[in-house]
Amino acid sequence: MIRALAAALLFAPTLALGAGDPVKGELRHRSCLQCHGTEVYVPPKRRIGSLSALRKEVVRWADYYNPKFSKAEVEDVVAYLNRDFYKFP
Repeated sequence: MIRALAAALLFAPTLALGAGDPVKGELRHRSCLQCHGTEVYVPPKRRIGSLSALRKEVVRWADYYNPKFSKAEVEDVVAYLNRDFYKFP
């Protein structure tokens, strides 16, 4: 039990919200480009207004893929989109 708790505490920061890797996210995002380009991330087509809304949208579309994006992949894609397009704090 103590080992499991110690392991969870050790790895928790890597799974925290906003802890994605934008480089990995950029690579994973290539699958999104099968249906749309990056024009949906910039005005006038841009509809996302916050980091939480961005994450919610990535999660929604992550279920579309088979296999689905993992939680880490979702965070990676969010980190990439935020770094290169949205720039939310």
